[in-house]
Amino acid sequence: MNPFVSPKHIYYGEGSLCKLPEIIQDLQVKKVVLITDPILKELGVIDPVLEILHNENVELDIITSVVPEPPIDTADQVVEEARESQPELVIGVGGGSAIDIAKATAVLVENEGKVEEYLNLNGTKKLENKGVPKLFIPTTAGTGAEVTDIAVFSLEDTKDVITHEYLLADYAIVDPVLTYSLPEKVTAASGIDALTHAIEAYTSTQAGPLTDSLALDAIGKISANIRTAVWNGKDKHAREQMALGSLIAGLSFYNAGVAGVHALAYPLGGLFKIPHGESNAVLLPYVYDHIWPACLHKMSKVAEAMGLPAEGKDNRTLAREVVWELFHLVEDVGLSTQLSAYEIKEKDIESLTRNGIKQTRLLNRSPKKLDEQSIHQIYTNAYHRRLDGSNHV
Repeated sequence: MNPFVSPKHIYYGEGSLCKLPEIIQDLQVKKVVLITDPILKELGVIDPVLEILHNENVELDIITSVVPEPPIDTADQVVEEARESQPELVIGVGGGSAIDIAKATAVLVENEGKVEEYLNLNGTKKLENKGVPKLFIPTTAGTGAEVTDIAVFSLEDTKDVITHEYLLADYAIVDPVLTYSLPEKVTAASGIDALTHAIEAYTSTQAGPLTDSLALDAIGKISANIRTAVWNGKDKHAREQMALGSLIAGLSFYNAGVAGVHALAYPLGGLFKIPHGESNAVLLPYVYDHIWPACLHKMSKVAEAMGLPAEGKDNRTLAREVVWELFHLVEDVGLSTQLSAYEIKEKDIESLTRNGIKQTRLLNRSPKKLDEQSIHQIYTNAYHRRLDGSNHV
């Protein structure tokens, strides 16, 4: 009986950036803060956005201090800069890091305190004011951040989030054109991130008919197009399908939630600064290698969505084949399937496990309980590149 929630306005499709002037005019804003990655500004990726804002004669402050996997102090710095600007609209342009900081900034400009005071695990403050309007424009096909109310930040040894309805976008523009120049590794990591969102949403204990439909559609679009998008980035159809798949996956996981893969990926980002998409990718096959017996029917539907032959196979066989297909898919797009590739030592599994078990908000959505022993085993399998439950080595 969970409600289905989404941003009020979502624009998708090639050329959808043309909606930006209409949004500016509807909001009647004159002062805008735009938050983005410095590389996107340097490469000219955000030039089309800047040109539109210039033509609309708004006063614009650009903040480019975004870094990947943003730590708390970076977020606080951006919030303080925005407070000094006193914007009427905050625009986040970029990947998940830029958009997550933009979410927090748009709300905290009208609330007191620092980012860490509002975090899920250790925060003590509650958001009292909605903040200023917010518009998010992704330049990757992966995070789905433009349609969720979650902002993720890196701590010393793990990650934590601010999650509140106030962080939800007033407007989201998903224009695939902005993803056409993405390099191979970013395309791969963000694409596997989106696939993880879809699969975890589909098998989440909080899933429902609406989220299931979206998740299966996203799984089909992403799994059919990610290899082409990575290795032939000029293929517009593949790029468009990845952008749409990411958007749909975002809507699904925002409502159904993600689970074990993300829970165990957070310490990889916190302790070892592994990018979020790669953290998900290196764990995805191993988490599902452990939990597939708890979601057999759904795993068979994932197999169908991924285009795996099903004739003459029972659900158990199909579930194991999905695990193996996920393993191959990660490798096919050039990402690692082994923790040791990231200079992680076997002794580090202990600290990873201690931090992973703390992510109860995510772990509670797993169809199979992930206790400390099972988390340790998943990390161990990922370290040794070993699939225990799939009958493959």
